[in-house]
Amino acid sequence: MQEFDTQGRKNVETMEEAEARAELEAALRVPKPGDIVRGQVVRVSDDSIMVDVGYKSEGIIPLNELSHRPLRSAHDAGLKVGDEVQVVVLSVDTKGEGGLRISKRRADEQLAWAEVERKFEAGEVVEAEVTEAVKGGLVVDLGLRAFLPASQVDRGYVADLSKFVGQKIRVKIIELDPYKGRVILSRKQVLEAERTAARERFWSTVQEGDVLEGTVKSITDFGAFIDLGGVDGLLHISEMSYGRIKHPSQVVSEGERIKVKVLRLDREKGKVSLGLKQVLPDPWDSVEEKYPEGAIVEGTVARLTTFGAFVELEPGVDGLIHISQMADRRINNPGEVVSIGDVVKVKVINVDAQNRRISLSLRAAIEELAAEAIAADVATPYRDVVPAEAGEAPSGAEQQDEPAREAEESGSTEETQSE
Repeated sequence: MQEFDTQGRKNVETMEEAEARAELEAALRVPKPGDIVRGQVVRVSDDSIMVDVGYKSEGIIPLNELSHRPLRSAHDAGLKVGDEVQVVVLSVDTKGEGGLRISKRRADEQLAWAEVERKFEAGEVVEAEVTEAVKGGLVVDLGLRAFLPASQVDRGYVADLSKFVGQKIRVKIIELDPYKGRVILSRKQVLEAERTAARERFWSTVQEGDVLEGTVKSITDFGAFIDLGGVDGLLHISEMSYGRIKHPSQVVSEGERIKVKVLRLDREKGKVSLGLKQVLPDPWDSVEEKYPEGAIVEGTVARLTTFGAFVELEPGVDGLIHISQMADRRINNPGEVVSIGDVVKVKVINVDAQNRRISLSLRAAIEELAAEAIAADVATPYRDVVPAEAGEAPSGAEQQDEPAREAEESGSTEETQSE
């Protein structure tokens, strides 16, 4: 089919001919080193990938030019026959068979540089995967190799960097040198910025009495510091449990997530006091049911005073044995009767749950238990004292008539002998 121009003249070539010519010119055009061209994978072997880029011969991507990540085989690149890829021309053999060496790695890096530069200028936070732990830091994949120095990994010192390998982390680009191909990252700056924002949010929203969830950051002899997200609060040992504990490690451990109550806030000094026992069930809520007046219960002597002894009935619940209730004689010091750590039975005299007071009596318990023991001895069944004949115990009437029966039998015998 012939085509004509606007003046009716016959065109030199048709559209189909023009397209064919363009394709031929492209095929004959010799690519130059540094050009980025698009091609199609035609073969994948162990050590290379062959790509058709429209040149008279296919291009070869060596194993080390496939990816910025170390690969054991070209198959690990994840490419298959028919996939389209962009590559950079490394060299062209125009004198020989027209061999073409190309690089997918360098094309990926050139394309990634534009995005990295944009994010650097905008100060954006980037999420990327850590691929290696090397001397002095970590290698991070941004589509190209980026370096995260050890000093920029966390807010504090990190002894083992290998734990980050394979993790996706949030980083900021802090240095970029296209000429040296160097990208330096910082995770520390991201963490500091997030902590500052969390701290401002904490002080503007949290009130005394709020229950929060935090992480045990460190443990000392006097308590534990809890990371509340931007702010650290002190959980004093006295606020950890209703019972007595010798060390905070008996209740919490580092890294543990716990719920705590905000007891006091000092915004000027930036201090937060926390309580753990306040979010736990209060044992005093059920003392009236557990320890009714008149009951005899068991406890451990926890401490001695000049006026008596405190007995722990359960963690967080102590009762007082007044010195006047310790013995049936006059004593000058509670230590004359009990010692710390003694397990004793006591009688509940009075319970005042509202004021958290329980009055106990050691003397009354001893007297009551002694009376019960005596009563138990007196009430010993007759059969346990005099075994019954023929396996049966005589009835009460039979027991009372036994002496009379014996007398009658004795009299009958005497009369028989007299006759």
